[in-house]
Amino acid sequence: MRRRRLLRRSEDSDPMSVVSNLFDVAMVFAVALMVALVSRYNMTEMFSQEDFTMVKNPGKENMEIITKEGEKINRYTPSEDSDKSSNKGKRVGSAYELENGDIIYVPE
Repeated sequence: MRRRRLLRRSEDSDPMSVVSNLFDVAMVFAVALMVALVSRYNMTEMFSQEDFTMVKNPGKENMEIITKEGEKINRYTPSEDSDKSSNKGKRVGSAYELENGDIIYVPE
Protein backbone atom coordinates (compact mmCIF):
# COMPACT_ATOMS: atom_id res chain seq x y z
CA MET A 1 0.00 0.00 0.00
CA ARG A 2 2.81 2.37 0.82
CA ARG A 3 4.46 1.76 -2.54
CA ARG A 4 1.33 2.80 -4.40
CA ARG A 5 1.15 6.07 -2.48
CA LEU A 6 4.68 6.97 -3.51
CA LEU A 7 3.86 6.42 -7.15
CA ARG A 8 0.68 8.49 -7.00
CA ARG A 9 1.93 11.80 -5.69
CA SER A 10 -0.21 14.82 -6.42
CA GLU A 11 2.84 16.73 -7.74
CA ASP A 12 3.46 14.19 -10.51
CA SER A 13 -0.01 14.51 -11.95
CA ASP A 14 0.29 18.27 -12.66
CA PRO A 15 0.74 18.61 -16.47
CA MET A 16 1.76 22.29 -16.27
CA SER A 17 4.97 21.47 -14.44
CA VAL A 18 6.33 19.87 -17.61
CA VAL A 19 5.41 22.94 -19.68
CA SER A 20 7.10 25.34 -17.26
CA ASN A 21 10.28 23.25 -17.32
CA LEU A 22 10.27 23.24 -21.13
CA PHE A 23 9.83 27.02 -21.17
CA ASP A 24 12.87 27.45 -18.91
CA VAL A 25 14.97 25.20 -21.11
CA ALA A 26 13.85 27.06 -24.26
CA MET A 27 14.76 30.44 -22.75
CA VAL A 28 18.24 29.25 -21.75
CA PHE A 29 18.74 27.81 -25.26
CA ALA A 30 17.61 31.06 -26.93
CA VAL A 31 19.98 33.20 -24.86
CA ALA A 32 22.87 30.82 -25.52
CA LEU A 33 22.12 30.87 -29.24
CA MET A 34 22.07 34.69 -29.36
CA VAL A 35 25.39 34.91 -27.52
CA ALA A 36 26.94 32.35 -29.85
CA LEU A 37 25.74 34.18 -32.98
CA VAL A 38 26.96 37.57 -31.76
CA SER A 39 30.40 36.20 -30.93
CA ARG A 40 30.61 34.13 -34.13
CA TYR A 41 29.90 37.03 -36.47
CA ASN A 42 32.04 39.51 -34.46
CA MET A 43 29.10 41.80 -33.80
CA THR A 44 30.18 42.74 -30.27
CA GLU A 45 30.77 46.32 -31.49
CA MET A 46 27.00 46.80 -31.68
CA PHE A 47 26.79 46.62 -27.90
CA SER A 48 29.72 48.94 -27.13
CA GLN A 49 29.52 52.72 -26.72
CA GLU A 50 32.15 53.40 -29.41
CA ASP A 51 31.31 54.67 -32.91
CA PHE A 52 32.34 52.38 -35.77
CA THR A 53 31.99 51.75 -39.49
CA MET A 54 31.75 48.27 -40.97
CA VAL A 55 31.70 47.23 -44.65
CA LYS A 56 29.88 44.02 -45.58
CA ASN A 57 30.85 42.31 -48.86
CA PRO A 58 33.38 44.96 -49.98
CA GLY A 59 33.65 45.47 -53.74
CA LYS A 60 30.61 43.36 -54.62
CA GLU A 61 27.19 44.36 -55.89
CA ASN A 62 25.50 43.67 -52.55
CA MET A 63 28.00 45.74 -50.55
CA GLU A 64 26.66 47.51 -47.44
CA ILE A 65 28.23 50.14 -45.22
CA ILE A 66 27.01 50.04 -41.61
CA THR A 67 27.87 52.94 -39.30
CA LYS A 68 27.08 53.41 -35.65
CA GLU A 69 27.06 56.92 -34.25
CA GLY A 70 26.04 56.95 -30.61
CA GLU A 71 22.77 55.05 -30.39
CA LYS A 72 21.90 55.43 -34.09
CA ILE A 73 22.78 52.68 -36.59
CA ASN A 74 22.75 53.59 -40.30
CA ARG A 75 22.82 51.21 -43.27
CA TYR A 76 23.93 52.47 -46.66
CA THR A 77 23.72 50.37 -49.82
CA PRO A 78 25.56 52.06 -52.71
CA SER A 79 23.69 50.10 -55.40
CA GLU A 80 20.34 51.55 -54.25
CA ASP A 81 21.60 55.14 -54.33
CA SER A 82 23.63 54.86 -57.55
CA ASP A 83 20.51 55.08 -59.73
CA LYS A 84 19.46 58.32 -58.05
CA SER A 85 22.83 60.07 -58.22
CA SER A 86 24.18 58.79 -61.54
CA ASN A 87 23.17 61.92 -63.48
CA LYS A 88 24.19 64.51 -60.88
CA GLY A 89 27.97 64.52 -61.37
CA LYS A 90 30.45 65.19 -64.15
CA ARG A 91 34.02 64.22 -64.82
CA VAL A 92 36.44 66.95 -63.79
CA GLY A 93 39.82 65.33 -64.40
CA SER A 94 42.00 62.24 -64.34
CA ALA A 95 44.33 60.74 -61.78
CA TYR A 96 47.48 58.84 -62.75
CA GLU A 97 49.73 56.71 -60.55
CA LEU A 98 53.43 56.84 -61.35
CA GLU A 99 55.88 53.95 -61.01
CA ASN A 100 57.24 55.33 -57.72
CA GLY A 101 53.72 55.39 -56.18
CA ASP A 102 52.97 59.11 -56.55
CA ILE A 103 49.51 60.06 -57.79
CA ILE A 104 49.09 63.00 -60.13
CA TYR A 105 45.72 64.70 -60.68
CA VAL A 106 45.22 66.36 -64.06
CA PRO A 107 42.14 68.63 -64.27
CA GLU A 108 40.36 68.85 -67.63
